[in-house]
Amino acid sequence: MKAIPYGISDFPRIRREDYYYVDKTRYIELMERQPPYLFLIRPRRFGKSLFLAMLETYYSIDYADCFDELFGSLYLGQHPTGRQNKYMVLRFNFSEIKARPEDLEQSFSEYCCMMMKDFILKYEHLLGHRIWEVVRRDETDPGQMLSG
Repeated sequence: MKAIPYGISDFPRIRREDYYYVDKTRYIELMERQPPYLFLIRPRRFGKSLFLAMLETYYSIDYADCFDELFGSLYLGQHPTGRQNKYMVLRFNFSEIKARPEDLEQSFSEYCCMMMKDFILKYEHLLGHRIWEVVRRDETDPGQMLSG
């Protein structure tokens, strides 16, 4: 009997450790046909984090080598959309931000900067070493980042 992954939102772990998983990969195919903005809202403990982890695993270039292992027996393993494992994925987890009102802005800013720097370090080989020049320029002129 398969274990239920209560509280686990790590899609690759759920698939590799053979937890019970309800295949929702069919929704990716439907989502790709929608307008480019989606708002996912569901109650607590409804699987939002796991769904986002599944999306990250499907689209991220980091999981290209294990696509068959993770998706082979699922709907999208049999019906890939052509966008699988094509993107550098930046995933935010805003539960990491301190919720105290007096800390919120600084915590948000520090978290976003940390995630961006981690993203650049992770994909520097694809973005090119000159990406750091762009980052340094934008740190000295924050308006530059928005204007290009």
